[in-house]
This record gives sequence, C-alpha cells and structure tokens, in this order.
Amino acid sequence: MSALAAADRRALARAIALAETARHRTAPNPAVGCVLVRDGEVVGEGATAPPGGPHAEAVALRAAGDRAAGATAYVTLEPCAHHGRTPPCAAALADADVHGVVYAHADPHGLAAGGAEVLRDRGLRVVGPDAVGEVLHGAVAAQLEGFLSVATAGRPHVTLKLAQTLDGALTAPDGRRWITGPTARTAVHRWRAEVDAVLVGSGTVLADDPRLDVRLVAADHQPRPVVLDRRLRTPPSARVVTRGALIVTSAPADERSARRLTDAGAQVLTVPADGAPWLPQALRAVAATGIRDVLAEPGATLADALLAARLVDRVVLHVADLGDGPPRRAVAPASGQVFVTERAGGAGPDLVLHLRPQPAEEAA
Repeated sequence: MSALAAADRRALARAIALAETARHRTAPNPAVGCVLVRDGEVVGEGATAPPGGPHAEAVALRAAGDRAAGATAYVTLEPCAHHGRTPPCAAALADADVHGVVYAHADPHGLAAGGAEVLRDRGLRVVGPDAVGEVLHGAVAAQLEGFLSVATAGRPHVTLKLAQTLDGALTAPDGRRWITGPTARTAVHRWRAEVDAVLVGSGTVLADDPRLDVRLVAADHQPRPVVLDRRLRTPPSARVVTRGALIVTSAPADERSARRLTDAGAQVLTVPADGAPWLPQALRAVAATGIRDVLAEPGATLADALLAARLVDRVVLHVADLGDGPPRRAVAPASGQVFVTERAGGAGPDLVLHLRPQPAEEAA
C-alpha cells in the first residue's frame, strides 16, 4: 500500500492534536480525534466527549452537516463497530456518505473492533496503519497506551519512576529527603500530569504522607492517588485520603477501618487474596474503575514486586551522582526479562534513563 500524501498526513496530524485535547476526560473511552476534509477544505472536526457524550467522529459529522458527504475522515483510532452508550461510528460515517476513512491505529478492543471491515462492506475507501507510517502510528500508540494496555492486557499501562544514587541506594546518603535535584523533581510532576493515577504502596504513605498531586507545573487535571494496601494500614488522616484516593486491599478483617477511610474521602476496593497472584488482580481491579495509565512511585518492595510480576511497561530512572560505592542498579527486572534504553538524557545534574521491556521476539 502506498504512503499517504502530504495533505493526508497534515489532516491526520491535526486529528492527533485534537485527540490530545481530550486526554484524561474520556475514560473508559479512548481519546480520539477526527477531521473531515472535502475538496481540500476542513469541513468538520472534533474529539471524543466525556463519557455519555459523542465520539470524535460524531462530533466532526455534526460540525460538518451536509458537507460531510463526499469527504474523507481522518481518525486516530479505527472507528468503532459496537453499539454501546452511543451508536457505532463506522455506521455513522457510512450513513453520512463519507467517501473514505484514514485511520492511524487499529482498535484492539474485543467489542468495538471491526469498524474498518464495516466501512469496506459499505463501499468506502479505507486506509489503515500500514499506509500511515511509523511516525504517525507511533504517535497515536503513545497517546493511547493506557487504552491499549487495558484492551489487550486488562490492566493499566504502568510507568515505574525510580530515583537512585549512582551506587544503587534509594535514599540519599546524607539523610536528606530528595535524592534528585529540582529539575528532576519538576519532570516528575510533568509525568504526573500525563497519567490518570499515581500509584504507591502503603509503606510510602506511612513513611512520607505524600500528596501525589501535580504542583510544580501547570496541569489540566490532577491524577488520582492509588494505594496498594493489603493490610489496610493507610490512616484516614493521610493526605491522599482527602484527595479521594483509591485504596486497594485484600479482604479487610476490620470493616471499621474501611468505613473510616470511606468517611474521610477514600474509595476502598477489596480484591480477595484467593490463591492467584494478588498484584495482577489488583491492577485489573484498578483498570475496572476507568484508570488506564498510572505512574508508580513506590518504595523498593513494591517496585521489586511490580518488576518481578512483569507488570511494568516503562521505567523512568533518575540517577543522582551520590554515594561512594561502585555503580549498580537499585532494583532488578524479572528473571529472563531485558530492559532496553529508549532514550537517555539529563535533568539538571541528574541522569535520566527511559527503559522499556524488550519483547520476547526481539530478545530471541
């Protein structure tokens, strides 16, 4: 299949920009952008509305009105074929006499997928990811990584943030609170602004009483605190509780503790320890609340557990030039798993590494 023309790429890039404006406002639906172009003119455009509202294609069709007939629709995600809260977008595009559809990423969702086939059956010209190119397809994949993770793995996309000294310690040798400098700490707040939730264990709550909010950068939304707390040790006075934290526990023996947390503003979600590995179950339960991507900022115990269970999709590692011992890593991946460096850079005096797990077929 031949590559897209420059005008097609520009229209799809505009759809990606529209989708960005809807991020963190559409769960459990993905944030999608759509642009309708007829005779070289944009006749309608839109992004996914909050839950219960129209999808991006419907917003663009409404804006275009009769001018949608004969247009080409540029959509970041394959139009859905499922009738849920709203009618299927694939049928809506065909009913509007749209001439063709260009989409950047296939929909892996078991219920919603199949829109491209519906459109072709209705006689529309359909251009998919093979012709879109790696850059635009990759941009949409990154934009939708939380949605794609929930659709394919049943759990949120997990970015693990760690800060360590050069010799592998997770605490500063002089006892100060921060290992990294102010530039790195600001970067962490940018990451928080890009996710649905910030996840920690109960040990971090008890030791630091963090807020887990965005303060050092401007943000359109605040991530929800999520605390994995199997023994329900989080106190009702914890600052994350007053922010409406989601606290995930195994069946609590003390119902009064759960009630006190609920009365203080938290949501307590019980995931029974039924013999299966608890951590994957807990993350699936988190996803069921509509959370699609999380930034994990745990201590060493939970960090090791997430890595050992192969539940980490990205590691953002900040390394401060502190400590006297030889260089080493603070935590290790699961046996047989390899993390490769996506990019490396700096944040003030600190080294920043972005790592991802290498797929098994690449490691073979």
